[in-house]
Amino acid sequence: MGLLDGLFGTKKKDSKASTTNTSKASRKSSASTMAATQIHLKFGEIRDNILVLKNGGVRAVLKATSINFNLKSEEERNAITMSYQGFINSLEFPVQIMVRSKKLDIDNYIEKIKKMGEKQENKLLKDQTIEYADFVKKLVEYTDIMQKEFYVVIPYNPVRARNVPLFQKFFQNLRPKDSYAEIKKRHKEFANLKKQLAQRLNIVESGLANCGIKTDQLTTEQIIELLYNTYNPQISRTEKVKNVSDFTIQTDEESKEEEESEVK
Repeated sequence: MGLLDGLFGTKKKDSKASTTNTSKASRKSSASTMAATQIHLKFGEIRDNILVLKNGGVRAVLKATSINFNLKSEEERNAITMSYQGFINSLEFPVQIMVRSKKLDIDNYIEKIKKMGEKQENKLLKDQTIEYADFVKKLVEYTDIMQKEFYVVIPYNPVRARNVPLFQKFFQNLRPKDSYAEIKKRHKEFANLKKQLAQRLNIVESGLANCGIKTDQLTTEQIIELLYNTYNPQISRTEKVKNVSDFTIQTDEESKEEEESEVK
């Protein structure tokens, strides 16, 4: 997949609109609107369930389960602590552990309950089921019940991204530009970087499994949804990502065409 225009305020596709009627002028104006946001982001692509940074680095994201440590016996606590200590000591590369707090989202559950209520033939059961769904929805809205999600980010950077002078690294972080030349360079390196990242991924997954923590690697669609919810915390409550294809996602070929048209 190419640059993620759909995450940062792009409009959803209109099923009635035809792509043949899209003029170059409208594409340029859309591109300029997106550039204001995208130019400050460090990532440029999401490919094969992997987040690709503009400097060529790759990141895999694992979603981890939690353990109720306080309910464990003393022996179980000691075993978990020793396993986690062994996991940390075995790492020869950095990892990022992220805890995300968000408002509990039970919209799918409420929608399911309402559908069950509509199918009820008994009028009393039907009314009670729908009233229960409304009660749970209002309860969550008024009490602000929070939910925590746990993620582990595994990085791998190419050699050219490691040996960067301090001042150059500072300006790259300040304004991380992207270009078609950089995209081509990333595509050439991607296959090898993916293999190296897979080895680190296996180490982290097995280490956390020894601690009793289950992990699942986020897919491309799940990473897009996570980024969308992170960068749009307010909008994402009402406008949810139900289908990634609903968003306009700019491909690398389209990026090249826009750069060439700007040069002309």
